[in-house]
Amino acid sequence: MTEKTLYEKIYDSVLQIPKGKVATYGQIAVMSGNRNYARIVGNALHKNPAPGVIPCHRVVNAKGRLAPNFAFGGVNVQKQMLESEGVIVKDNMVDLEEYQMR
Repeated sequence: MTEKTLYEKIYDSVLQIPKGKVATYGQIAVMSGNRNYARIVGNALHKNPAPGVIPCHRVVNAKGRLAPNFAFGGVNVQKQMLESEGVIVKDNMVDLEEYQMR
């Protein structure tokens, strides 16, 4: 059995975020094996091979801010996708106390 690539580990981690919740880049980095990989997580999500399957719209920065350059349509698309799942977005921010996956 071959070992998964880092990007595969990142995508597997993102798949664990339930509807109506978000995770931070740093949180996904930890789940993927290295807490220092937050920037790599962003790069991987920008190259998401299955946008309709891997919910990269559920990943926000450490303060809950949406991605200004959301790869699949911009910040407004990310906002709409999150809101369709019941996440309240105000000023392009998500309340991590309420919506962060634990």
